[in-house]
Amino acid sequence: MAKKIAVVIREDPRQTHRPVEALRIALGLVAGTHDTTVVLLNEAVRLLSEDLDDVIDMEILEKYLPSIEQLEIPFIVQADADRSLIQPQFAVQYQTAEYIRHFLTDVDRTLVF
Repeated sequence: MAKKIAVVIREDPRQTHRPVEALRIALGLVAGTHDTTVVLLNEAVRLLSEDLDDVIDMEILEKYLPSIEQLEIPFIVQADADRSLIQPQFAVQYQTAEYIRHFLTDVDRTLVF
């Protein structure tokens, strides 16, 4: 039975490899039968930026981004995030912190990075 899953990424991809690994995991979940949404908090929005030079594991991320775009993986980003960092081709919803808290209580599973 398909689960509703949230992958929450809150770490800075310029400081650790974990955000890129989290996106790889989310991509794998979407390829299955799970209803997966990625929540990007704080500096994690940089994963969807055009400027990936400072991102750790940038080469790996660049391989996954076309699939993430093609599969239209849904992203939720805080409404007050710097929208200029995010490329427009990704399926991004801008939501309040309250909405995100409520969303996370409604999913079956949450993975936090």
